[in-house]
Amino acid sequence: MVNLFKQSSFNSQLYNDRTFYSQFVKDLIASKKEVIIESPYITATRLEILTPILENLLRKGVKIHVLTKDPGEHDDEYLCHQATNGILDLMDRGVHIVLVKNNHHRKIAIIDKSILYEGSLNILSQARSQEIMRRVENKKLAMEMFNFLGLKKIL
Repeated sequence: MVNLFKQSSFNSQLYNDRTFYSQFVKDLIASKKEVIIESPYITATRLEILTPILENLLRKGVKIHVLTKDPGEHDDEYLCHQATNGILDLMDRGVHIVLVKNNHHRKIAIIDKSILYEGSLNILSQARSQEIMRRVENKKLAMEMFNFLGLKKIL
């Protein structure tokens, strides 16, 4: 395995549940080609905030992919209902949805294959929990995650 940390410099910042979205939205707005979001949970409250931004990106021709837990795997009926409605709404708007089975729990975003977010925050549902996300601005590390997850095969 190649040690990417020795081969290249990168910019990394840590965010918590209070500081994450302001930076994430800036990165979304600046995206030019593709946004990939892995978020097991989807809630109406968070989508209400993010949907106008995602719609603007789609109008600009940015491809948006959301990988999320299959709603049928949610234990809570209310969460299942919210996720299903959110998924259908995003699909109607032109977002590519990939339903992941078998206890999907990853929380990741890759923007233009050059910015990587990874941590514990459910991007499409977070509301009250204490979470962290690391933002790394580095094409090699973003592509390492993209390839590690096998995203080329499913997107």
